[in-house]
Amino acid sequence: MNNQTEIEDICEKIGQMKKIALELNQNEPPYPFLKRNTERILASIKMLELNVSDIAGSVN
Repeated sequence: MNNQTEIEDICEKIGQMKKIALELNQNEPPYPFLKRNTERILASIKMLELNVSDIAGSVN
């Protein structure tokens, strides 16, 4: 697997994680812990997105 394909695969997986976290976070979840923890997860996912975009820029 070449670097570009690997990065695209990572981006896709990060997107899937973000989609799931957003689904859990939307519409005021019934449990306060769910809102707090999904917001933390989304912040971590944002950092992953930024890191991967840095790598993608260096591979191209």
